[in-house]
This record gives sequence, structure tokens and C-alpha cells, in this order.
Amino acid sequence: MGLFRNKLFRHLVIVYGLLGSILLAGCGAFSESASPSVQTEYQGDKKWKVTTTIGMIADITKNVGGDKVEVTQLMGAGVDPHLYKASQGDIKRIEEADIVFYNGLHLEGKMTEIFEKMEKHKPVIPVSKNVPKDLLLGDPTYPDQADPHIWFDVSLWRMAVEQVRDSLIEIDPVNKTTYETNASAYIKELDNMHEYAKAQIASIPKEQRVLVTAHDAFAYFGKAYDIEVSALQGISTASEYGLKDVQKLVDQLVDTKIKAVFVESSVSKRSIEAVIEGAAAKNHQVVIGGELFSDAMGNPGTPEGTYLGMVKHNVDSIVSALK
Repeated sequence: MGLFRNKLFRHLVIVYGLLGSILLAGCGAFSESASPSVQTEYQGDKKWKVTTTIGMIADITKNVGGDKVEVTQLMGAGVDPHLYKASQGDIKRIEEADIVFYNGLHLEGKMTEIFEKMEKHKPVIPVSKNVPKDLLLGDPTYPDQADPHIWFDVSLWRMAVEQVRDSLIEIDPVNKTTYETNASAYIKELDNMHEYAKAQIASIPKEQRVLVTAHDAFAYFGKAYDIEVSALQGISTASEYGLKDVQKLVDQLVDTKIKAVFVESSVSKRSIEAVIEGAAAKNHQVVIGGELFSDAMGNPGTPEGTYLGMVKHNVDSIVSALK
């Protein structure tokens, strides 16, 4: 009986040993076949999920990332980022993203806490991160904060493009050449638009070169393209304006004989209409020179639904109304 048990035990050892070898060989075969597919995905088959806040950043990411990225934009046409509150759906989109890009500089004020929490778990990048402090303009209302509207100086916005490029390369170094090539082509278009804006605004006679808008989003534009900028509200639309502010702007319009003011796609027209009425009460006729895109781009599928198209629309509208 003991001899039988010993033989049975040796037989089972041999059988399990053979089964183990087969299983190991199978695993080895699976690993070898799986390894190239993983490598292929890393080399570029994967589409990186990117979530952005405003359209201008989404536009950069699409241009730089090309077919390597799948871009989700939280804030659409006509949306004011200063007042925007994240929905549960937005939180989910941020959580599901491989990388998140936002403007920073307190533009997305109500979402700042969310980004600060998320950056502990994934790349959450402010595209303004590497803009030198000496190139940032201050916020007159809050001296310790910078004006976040850096996209209005096209030559400054190219730094945001470089930030997106470098961040994509960091998570996907295999496609570095693609991101660098795409970014270079896009930056060249930005440089051309910057020169176009300078030439067009310069064609407005100096004494007529005054841009009046609802809120103070165009300071970078004014500095870059040599045009005086006045606004009813502060840098953030969350700031209130009163009768005193309206009267001050009305007096400026009357004194300088400015003939046109502008509304913004993401800001209520009521404030500017109050200024027009105030000027009319002083026998000075002012018209709405057009709608400008400030904190949001136009609808998808339109020229203004791209950053370059938005800038061109703004420049052309301003020149047409003030020249």
C-alpha cells in the first residue's frame, strides 16, 4: 500500500509538472504576443483624453495634438468663465482625462479648488504657467492678481502653445516629433495673425483708436496693438458696476467724441446699452460697433469658433467701426 502511494505521488508530481510547463509556455506565448500591442499603443494608437476649460485652450490642444488627442471642452460659446460653476458631468470629464489644461491666473475662479485637488492625481496644467511675470498685466481691482486674458496678445499666447506642446510630450514622448511639428506650424500662423492685427489697428487714426467694451478683458490687446481700452466692469465680470461707472464712461465718450462701443458674446448687453442711453441724453450718438469675442470663442464650425478666426473677427470689427 505504501509503495502504491509513493508511485501515485510520483505520478501526480510528473503530471502537475507537465501541466505547469504548458501553462508557463502559454503565458510566455501570451506575453510575447501582448507586448507588441502594448508597445504599438504607446507609439501612437492611443488617443490621449484631454479636458480643457475655455475654447481657446481646446483650439491649441487640437492643433498641437492632432489625431493623437481627444479633446473635451468644458465651456462652450457664450460662456463666461469668471462665473462658471462646474457640474457633476464636468467633474467626471476631468477625472476621466489623461491630462487637463486650464488658463490659470484666476480666470476659472470657481474651479480653482477642483484643479488643485486633481493635480495630486494627474497632470493638471495652467497654460499660463511659464509666462514671465514681467509680461503679465495687473488687475486694478485686485493688485495681488494678474490679468488672466493673455490670449488677447497673440505673441503672448504662443507661450501657451509651447506649454501644451511640452506637456503632451511629457506624457507621450514617443510622439514628440508630431507635437513639435504641429506646434511649429500653429505658431507660424499665430505670428502671421499678430502682424495682421498690428497693421490693421494701426490703420485707425490715432485719435479714434479707443476701444470701449463691457468688461476689462482687452488690456493685453490694447498694449500689444497700441489702442486705448476703456471698460465699464473690471477684469472679472463678477465685479459690480454702478451709476458712477456708467457716468464716467459716458463722459469719456462725449469728451472724446467716440462714435462706437462694443458688446461681448459672453457678457450681457445691458451694461453697454446703459452707456449708449447716457451718451444720447447728452446729445452724443453712439452705436454698437459689433459683437466681440472676449472670454469665449464663437460656435463650433464657424470661423469665430477657432482662436485665429476669433482674433481676426475682433480686429476686423474694431477697424470697421472706428476707422
